[in-house]
Amino acid sequence: MPDLQPSFILVRPQMGENIGAAARAMLNFGLSHMRLVGPRDGWPNPRAVAMASGAAGRVLDHARVFQTLPEAIGDCAHVFATTARSRDLTKPVMTPERAMEHARALCASGQKVAVLFGPERAGLENEDIARANTIISVPVNPDFASLNLGQAVLLCAYEWGRQGANTPPEVLELAGTERAPAIEIEKLGDHYEERLEEAGFFFPETKAEGMKLNLRNLWSRMPLTRADVQTLHGMLRQIVRRRDR
Repeated sequence: MPDLQPSFILVRPQMGENIGAAARAMLNFGLSHMRLVGPRDGWPNPRAVAMASGAAGRVLDHARVFQTLPEAIGDCAHVFATTARSRDLTKPVMTPERAMEHARALCASGQKVAVLFGPERAGLENEDIARANTIISVPVNPDFASLNLGQAVLLCAYEWGRQGANTPPEVLELAGTERAPAIEIEKLGDHYEERLEEAGFFFPETKAEGMKLNLRNLWSRMPLTRADVQTLHGMLRQIVRRRDR
């Protein structure tokens, strides 16, 4: 059965807090395969556990530790390396979006995939990147291209998770109500038209039809809920009551 997610490999990470932050970012988007290459402060690291906070600790519990990068990627068919700098190495360079799309296809075909992240101080070395098949480069401000380790992991994990989710790009939170059906919008329009007619709003008569048409169009453009319709009816009724006292 194919391994349906890549391994995120932190190469020579320096601070336990950043390892913990990476674990949190991974689990946020359904990733759990972490590998560590030569962590500076040894392993396990209590600061990483504290930063991982709760459920993400299981990512750390199952993290595999290697002494060298060749050992860490030895079983992988395709390796991505994240870097912000040009390394004068001939390799395809992808955005995180394109890279994770490609990673999903590779994983689905049964290939093991790894994504490399370098140490906090200077990132991956040329010797590390030379062992990768593809470079991931984030389109950031060229005058300040440095990303924190946790941020870099989060960006790639987000793109992985986003492409596997069926989340619509925009939803309307209805907060206990529902969208008003067309008949209720129609009655709301009738109510306002009647009251505005009584108030002499549709003047001059030659423009009345156009004004009514614009008002109907206004109601149809508004994403009204049933609660909105009730509120608008109530507002108008109260205005009329005050007028008629």
